[in-house]
Amino acid sequence: MPNIIQLLPDHVANQIAAGEVVQRPASVVKELLENAIDAKATDVKLVVKDAGKTLIQVIDNGVGMGVTDARLCFERHATSKIRHAEDLFDLHTKGFRGEALASIAAIAHVELKTKQDQEELGTHIVIEGSKFVSQEAAVLPKGTSFLVKNLFFNIPARRNFLKSDVVEMRHVIDEFQRVALAHPSIYFTLIHNGSEMFNLPSSNYRQRIVNLLGGKTNEKLVPVTEDTEIVKISGFIGKPEFAKKNRNEQFFFVNDRFIKSAYLHHAIMSAYEGLLKEGNQPSYFLYLQVPPNTIDINIHPTKTEIKFDDEQSLYAILRSAVKHSLGQFNVAPVLDFDRDPNLDTPYEYKGKESEMPAIQVDSNFNPFADGAITTVTKKSGGGSYASNLFPKKETVSWESLYVDLKSDTEEVASISFESEEVTGNLFQNDEKEEEIASKTYQFHKKYIISSIKSGMLVVDQNKAHQRVLYEQYLANITVKTAPSQQLLFPLELYFSFEELDFLKELKPSLENTGFVFDKIDKESVLISGIPVTVQESEVSIVLEELISNLQNEVPENTFSLNDGIAKSMAKSLAVKTGTILTERERENLVNALFACKEPNISPFNRPTFVTLSVEDLDKKFTL
Repeated sequence: MPNIIQLLPDHVANQIAAGEVVQRPASVVKELLENAIDAKATDVKLVVKDAGKTLIQVIDNGVGMGVTDARLCFERHATSKIRHAEDLFDLHTKGFRGEALASIAAIAHVELKTKQDQEELGTHIVIEGSKFVSQEAAVLPKGTSFLVKNLFFNIPARRNFLKSDVVEMRHVIDEFQRVALAHPSIYFTLIHNGSEMFNLPSSNYRQRIVNLLGGKTNEKLVPVTEDTEIVKISGFIGKPEFAKKNRNEQFFFVNDRFIKSAYLHHAIMSAYEGLLKEGNQPSYFLYLQVPPNTIDINIHPTKTEIKFDDEQSLYAILRSAVKHSLGQFNVAPVLDFDRDPNLDTPYEYKGKESEMPAIQVDSNFNPFADGAITTVTKKSGGGSYASNLFPKKETVSWESLYVDLKSDTEEVASISFESEEVTGNLFQNDEKEEEIASKTYQFHKKYIISSIKSGMLVVDQNKAHQRVLYEQYLANITVKTAPSQQLLFPLELYFSFEELDFLKELKPSLENTGFVFDKIDKESVLISGIPVTVQESEVSIVLEELISNLQNEVPENTFSLNDGIAKSMAKSLAVKTGTILTERERENLVNALFACKEPNISPFNRPTFVTLSVEDLDKKFTL
């Protein structure tokens, strides 16, 4: 019987490993940037074309590699970072598995140019799909240049699963930001399709955050510092009033490595308890330094999850440090912020016994007696007496109150009382039955109730308004005739660089809804007109939620993009649960709902109303 189990060829094994290491162009960017940092580079340039699908190039001025190392670095499990198994628990570098370059070379065209400082010539290697095409000496500058072209050229199925350029570039920027934030002392540059997106000179942590996210970020930051035997914490947190709906500005770094930790995130949210609006997320950029032997970073293929030896202590320290910073910089409110200093106890009263005040009572005082209002006055001998302050005026007798009521009493006597005949109505009402039937009522500030011939109609005011606004915005975007209200003073809003770049993509569709953009620069957007259904105070919230909802799922075609914009704006601007509506507003909403093409469901496929028939109600009252 022939053997069933056999060893896979190297190129097949590399392609399988690439499935774990290289998921999208951002994965290649992460691995190459980390290799440049491990090579002790001080200047790193990232060049990307078509969001990394066509070209990814990382150029650094690190130590470079010799001829032998340049060839071996593409072999599986070839690494310069570890020698023994024990080294896995004392890691001070980014990469250590030795799979990244082999996996990248298996699914792309790769060119490596590298040279060490002491060498006269460098090495130029060309690989296509794990096959060495050429290797030759070349005159090169010090450092290393990795050029990756035509990603997934030999795995078309994987290439077809890639998202649009906007989405893939968003992931590339995410990886670039994570590495740049972890190493502010390194000069980073990002160039996409020939235009420079980021130019980050060597700086400190605060300046690096501001350079990445915009100048207005500086006023949002609150420093956090804590030094213990378990962990050393440094970095910044955002003020509660600048919290957003998304989690794009949340970064944890452990030993200069970006990680994701729901456990540590919960510690941050616990420290912000009572300071954030529901659904808002705080910003934080926290750097944790722990002994390498107390963590395990080899539990996830992307190395973004870490296992801590003492998570509970770390949780408590982090929560305490954040809470302390919020209070230290007067971010968190205190109970005595309007304290009157005159109520403070002087220091000279320290140790002095308190004295109970003496109370003198006049047992003979009668407040109803004729005379004057009296007060109790203390005598010099210790007794008390009542003294007159004001003489009491004589009041007229009570009979005088009814002197002029003679004519009134006669009229009262002539009033006819209603008969005791039982009427057919429990409640007297002059309104006609048709008018009562057409009225609407609000229940629990959430539902609109109206009677219909067959029974009762219950409308969810939030979901119904979403449907009305959704069809209105979608029609405006399609027809491109949306009215706009001009602002007396243009509104300037500040966003991060990536959010502004995304707004540029959405600008044509947003202008069809009624927005008028004067300019969009590197830090802010200037708006001079807004849709008639949007209040000026709501513009920032609407745009933030729109960016958050669409940023990671940008549709390929225009209709899907317009549909997403209409859904997001309808959700943001729809009347919320808890809002009291007038009778006219309720009637207009119900009428507008049933004038829609699809009144039965909201834009998110939730029912907008339910009907209760008379038969259903009758069943509730039968035994």
